[in-house]
Amino acid sequence: MIGAATAALALGVALSACSPTFDWRTVMNNDKGYTVDFPAKPGNDQRAVQIGGTPMQMAMQTAEAGNAVFAVGTVMLPDDSDATQRAALDFLRAGLARNVGATPDAHPAQIPLAAGGKIPGLEMTVSGAAGAKHETRTVYARLVARGRHVYQAAIIADQPLPQEQVDQFFSSFQLY
Repeated sequence: MIGAATAALALGVALSACSPTFDWRTVMNNDKGYTVDFPAKPGNDQRAVQIGGTPMQMAMQTAEAGNAVFAVGTVMLPDDSDATQRAALDFLRAGLARNVGATPDAHPAQIPLAAGGKIPGLEMTVSGAAGAKHETRTVYARLVARGRHVYQAAIIADQPLPQEQVDQFFSSFQLY
């Protein structure tokens, strides 16, 4: 009897260890023009932002897994001028850094296109204290403008994530 109970307990532990924290699934957002792998079923949200004094909407798809939030935000710009795109990229870069009290340091990155090729964007990783409790957060982000859209693919985590999880998310982020 004790042997059967021990075997059942061991099987339960083994099965629970097999349940993935990251259940990756490809999400195609045809309305916003991107595809990305999320580690869980994403939810949708929208919020108003002011970029350069102009009110705009930011659509968000977010999923939580492994003590992290994975998100893709899309801002629809009033035009596709270089100045408008730069202002939106600067706004997003500064906002991400400000959320954790860090310097908005970013470096160039190549963002893949679903049809092949790449376009220039920005990549940043910042850490610092966030929220009322000043808890440490790490933010990984890629920012890119394409036409009248500006995109923010970001991961916000309680602690640094394994590189393979970061790579899975960002390597799957492709624009149409």
